[in-house]
This record gives sequence, C-alpha cells and structure tokens, in this order.
Amino acid sequence: MSEIKSITPAELEAKLESGEQLEIVDVREDEEVQMGMIGEAKHIPMNEIPANLDQFDKEKEYIFVCRSGRRSENVCHYLQEQGFKVVNMTGGMLEWTGEVVFK
Repeated sequence: MSEIKSITPAELEAKLESGEQLEIVDVREDEEVQMGMIGEAKHIPMNEIPANLDQFDKEKEYIFVCRSGRRSENVCHYLQEQGFKVVNMTGGMLEWTGEVVFK
C-alpha cells in the first residue's frame, strides 16, 4: 500500500484562512456531522463513497476528514487505488479547532 499524504488540522485551517480553494470531504455519518463540520467540506458518508465516484475529478486533490482520522485514511487508500489524488486530515475533527457549521 502506498503512503497517503496527510495534513494536520492546523495546516488545513491555515490554508482555508489564506483563501485557498480546497476540495474537502467529510466522511462521517449523518449524526456525527450534526455536531458540526468544516464549512467548506462536502459531506459524503464513508459507506457511500464507492457509489459516488462520479463526484470526484482525478485532476483535483481531495482532503478527507472524519472524527479521528482513521476512517478518512481508509477512504484515502481506497480512492488512491482508484487513481484519485487524496490527502488525509490526521487527528480528524477531534483535533479541529477552527470554525464549524451545522448543516
């Protein structure tokens, strides 16, 4: 298994604050997202990723987020094997100190 690129919550927050346009995907379950998510993130639960591959562009890089960083890492491995550019946010929302929105 090839190594997955990673980003810390602080690095991601700095990129967002500097105005970078990023593709962020939150793979937590619906009830977890209700506790708040990164405003720029799109919500696609982990078990729905395989059915939603058409929503991803192989030319773009996607940052995946979950509660602790483990599920998003699994999603990254899966999508990287499909030929997508992926980055895992280590520590997940447990370590996110930035703003959250409630959707």
